[in-house]
Amino acid sequence: MPFEGDIAPTFTATYGTSDHEPFDLEAMLGDGPVVLAFFPGAFTPPCSNEMVALEDHIGDFEAAGATLLGVSADSPFSLGAFREEYDLSFDLVSDMDRNAIDAYDLGIDIGDLGLHDIANRAVFVLDEDGTVTYAWVADDPTNEPDYDSVLEAVQAA
Repeated sequence: MPFEGDIAPTFTATYGTSDHEPFDLEAMLGDGPVVLAFFPGAFTPPCSNEMVALEDHIGDFEAAGATLLGVSADSPFSLGAFREEYDLSFDLVSDMDRNAIDAYDLGIDIGDLGLHDIANRAVFVLDEDGTVTYAWVADDPTNEPDYDSVLEAVQAA
């Protein structure tokens, strides 16, 4: 898992839309901070709450010049429906191949629900050069990040 001060692993994936547009984190760097909000699964109560809370702060992220991205192992179709259901204005990234989950060492199993190798809830703020300036990983995937701390990290990046 990358820590503050580390160069963030870059990865490729697919945008969470029905047209399967490719996503490349490296191409996102250089235009302001990037916030990677990993979450276990679309349409689950804690994940829905988190994505809606991030959407509530989208103006603050944009004012700081940041790009906000939600990342999960869900399919592009599921993420597209999730984004539409909750009227999210930021992009979601489908990491079905688990390139990002593995690179950030976030794979977890929730055996009670039959979920395996999904993303733990985590937030990373990257500066323009791809250096991690903020890293938070949930001790329990039902926990949400401290949104004020994330915003402070974005404004400082």
